Amino acid sequence: MFRNSYFSNIPPVVKNLLILNTLIYLLMALSPALDRTMDKYFALYYFSSPGFEFYQLFTYMFLHGSFMHLFFNMFALFMFGRTIEMTMGSSRFLFYYISCGICAALVQMGVFALYIHNIESLLPPDVVRQVLDEGWSVIQRGYNYSDPDCAQLNAFVNTPMVGASGAIYGVLLAFGFLFPNIPVYLFFIPVPIKSKWLIIGYFVIELLYGISGSADGVAHFAHLGGMIFGFLMLLYWKKKGVFNNHWFF
Repeated sequence: MFRNSYFSNIPPVVKNLLILNTLIYLLMALSPALDRTMDKYFALYYFSSPGFEFYQLFTYMFLHGSFMHLFFNMFALFMFGRTIEMTMGSSRFLFYYISCGICAALVQMGVFALYIHNIESLLPPDVVRQVLDEGWSVIQRGYNYSDPDCAQLNAFVNTPMVGASGAIYGVLLAFGFLFPNIPVYLFFIPVPIKSKWLIIGYFVIELLYGISGSADGVAHFAHLGGMIFGFLMLLYWKKKGVFNNHWFF
């Protein structure tokens, strides 16, 4: 009874996002064939990849590569998304969440475009064309090129991106924007931190990781894209008086 009551108090968009993301992860984890199919068709590939489809800008944010990836995203959504949805209203929150996720993907693809252009300038045109023509099938078979530049080019073009992190970082930004002085407690820091400083800290860390070119498999510029777009959207809504000029400090 208590559990049902507690779960029913989660606003509808956050609740359904938690259920949908978890259900998709469990289905993919239980079926390797489904996992491969979902990654092939619904993860996000670079625009010039044979695997790219426009709908992937939306579907990629419902797939997660590991349990910890899913856990941290859904934990942040549960902790911060409930308050943001109740503040914005469900329809506006859903629009905000999806928009941040899509714009995060576009920012990351833009950064990939710069990396890809740089690598292509190091290779003969015929080699570039060969990688672009054959690289998809090479990756699908679980291989890559022995030449490091060809391998890196192929990885940028034909390796998929998954995860709700871009949208989640937009949610975190919204919490820091709307409730800047609310203290937030972290497991590894013994004192509370005002949410505005926490979000600024996250932004700086992601920026440093991104510009350092850290090869950790994390789309840091997608995180930044979600935050930047969320900030611009909230500024616009604030100017329009969407929240009836009632801001939470």
